[in-house]
Amino acid sequence: MVAFDEEQAEAEALDRLQDLGLSQYEAQTLINLLQLGTGTAQDITRINGVPRTRVYEAADRLHELGFVDIQHTTPRKFTVISKETIVRMLNTKRETTITELRECLEEIGPAQPQREQFGVWTVTSREAVAARIDEFIAEADDQIVYMTVDELLTDPHLDALQAAADRGVEIYLAGISEAVEDRVREEVPSIDIFETLWEWQDTPAGSLLITDEETALVSALVNGTGGADDIEETAIWGAGDRNSLVVVLRAIFTWRLDDTRSA
Repeated sequence: MVAFDEEQAEAEALDRLQDLGLSQYEAQTLINLLQLGTGTAQDITRINGVPRTRVYEAADRLHELGFVDIQHTTPRKFTVISKETIVRMLNTKRETTITELRECLEEIGPAQPQREQFGVWTVTSREAVAARIDEFIAEADDQIVYMTVDELLTDPHLDALQAAADRGVEIYLAGISEAVEDRVREEVPSIDIFETLWEWQDTPAGSLLITDEETALVSALVNGTGGADDIEETAIWGAGDRNSLVVVLRAIFTWRLDDTRSA
């Protein structure tokens, strides 16, 4: 869990509330009321100069959402519900929005993207690369070859691998430390952990994934905009049994796995 001082926490909360659909003035008014508990528009304005006309507009919207109650005195007073209730209501709203979005997307366009046999696609950011890995694992029917490093083998990836194992998919895993290997063997006993020709942990390599010998992804860890301590991930992937990336990696790992099996 990231530790924030009060100023950082307020700035982060302001961003997250806007991510969840509040306007800047609505988010700031809600934060101001959380600091006040109860107050008039003038009280709310004094904290950081939110225009009073905007306070009334924002407070009315927050009232519609159920976050703020109004006392119709002169001047009007506003009071905020508990932080726990705000989080619970926002979470319910988010889940409802996602459910409705899923239903809409199911009615739009083809169910699966049209993937080309030739060329590669680029994916940038850890979240996007992780999502693509989970997608390819979820679509695997026969075989998964997966090399990665400890920090990138997330719980969702392990859940996806377990689901694939339950479907009867052969899974080969490499690149992780002995400590993580023990955890993987405990959670997904059918996984075959194999030795590689590379010292995967000592390179900028991220993950390498081949599924059903028809889809391949390779990622690398790179410095982000925040400097050396900000490590991002970028990847390329290709699909199709004639795709150049798939052909090369399939040839390498077919030989390596055959060698492992015969050992």
